[in-house]
Amino acid sequence: MRALIVDDERLARKELINLLSNHDKVEVVGEALNVDDAKEKIEQLQPDVIFLDIQMPEKTGFDLLEELDHVPLVVFTTAYDEFAIQAFQVNALDYLLKPVEPARLSETLSKLEKKMEELKKEQNESSEVAPQKLSLSDQVFVKDGDRCWFVKLANVRLFESDGNYIKVYFDNNKPMIHKSLNALDERLDEKSFFRASRKHIINLSWVDTIEPWFNGGLVVTLKGGDRIEVSRRQAARFKDLMSL
Repeated sequence: MRALIVDDERLARKELINLLSNHDKVEVVGEALNVDDAKEKIEQLQPDVIFLDIQMPEKTGFDLLEELDHVPLVVFTTAYDEFAIQAFQVNALDYLLKPVEPARLSETLSKLEKKMEELKKEQNESSEVAPQKLSLSDQVFVKDGDRCWFVKLANVRLFESDGNYIKVYFDNNKPMIHKSLNALDERLDEKSFFRASRKHIINLSWVDTIEPWFNGGLVVTLKGGDRIEVSRRQAARFKDLMSL
């Protein structure tokens, strides 16, 4: 597995790199000392996992995740155990407290191997998508105030525009992210997500029922009860996608 170390402390990076060098299945492809450096390295090196410090100057590890379109697997590393609850609230794969213990690191790497096997299986089972597009098997990071989550796109049933923000519907949560619906639409796999109107993008796998509506439009009911109107302009394309 390809790993990137993100930590503003040089000694902490070197210590973790030394520990990881004892594991043949891990290749440390780079290190970054802050959020901006990490964004560039992630785009350039495409790591499978990032070992991410939380408290860094100017921007935190959580800020980094919020700025990424595609989030690799994440293991948080920090000297402050008060972040543990927040780390697991966002469904991070694991949380390592500094100084990192070799036995604890081995447990984390076992979790990583298992998770990567699951992701590889999901990708093999899914159809091929255009490069750079986000598919149902991808996960995104969502931050709303003090709350944050890692969310697999397969679990997001609906994106709704609200001014300069987007409301993300998954489980019983509806957090807001600062992003335009047009920008998001360009990033999503069109085989899995459909732009129903100026305000809504729906996950096609969540469609439950479809009804005719006024002026040639449609109303789609999603599993869970959300009712979304498909504009007349989009209705014909939607019918083709759903083989009506």
